Amino acid sequence: MGYQFKGFYIPERMMGGIKRYVEHGIPPGSFLTAVICNDFVRACETADDENLRNFPAYADYFYNEVPGRAWGNKKKMDAWMREKREEVK
Repeated sequence: MGYQFKGFYIPERMMGGIKRYVEHGIPPGSFLTAVICNDFVRACETADDENLRNFPAYADYFYNEVPGRAWGNKKKMDAWMREKREEVK
């Protein structure tokens, strides 16, 4: 398991996309983008069955492990990606 929270988990296969986004500002796929942007409806639409069952782990992970300025809405996500791109320059 990639991350566990009260019996819920983030599958290991999803952790790479999360880490690439957080560490390097690389945009993830549609499901993780919806999670990062706090778009519950879109996250439900794009989640596979495993991720759909494990939403609480994503909420806990982003709340406790990811800087608040990196998630919460599209504006924050875009700013985070710009910030990370600037770090590389």
